[in-house]
Amino acid sequence: MQFISIISIPVTDQQVAKAFYIKFGFELMIENPFQGESKWIQLSLPGAQTSVTLVNWFPDLKPGSIQGFVIKCDDLDATIAELQAKGITVGNADKTPWGRFATVKDPDGNSWSLHGK
Repeated sequence: MQFISIISIPVTDQQVAKAFYIKFGFELMIENPFQGESKWIQLSLPGAQTSVTLVNWFPDLKPGSIQGFVIKCDDLDATIAELQAKGITVGNADKTPWGRFATVKDPDGNSWSLHGK
């Protein structure tokens, strides 16, 4: 094994979620018809090996159920300011013994933790 390739993010509206993730800093890799009305929408952060797909076809994977994924940032304060300037709500940066963290939620409530200095 080498690395996690794709993580499925459960969403209600794939197009709304895609717009959010692009605004958040992800880049669109693929968007193609998939199952019925659904599309295969795959995005990644620039230079990352791991990507995400915005899914609505897994009945047991509920929109808003993803929590705890961590995105490393070089400068947490600069990242927070950049996201807020784009209109994205970011939680307060909490200091822990293992670094500073701030939370961002997508339109469905899936939660991402930003980690940095």
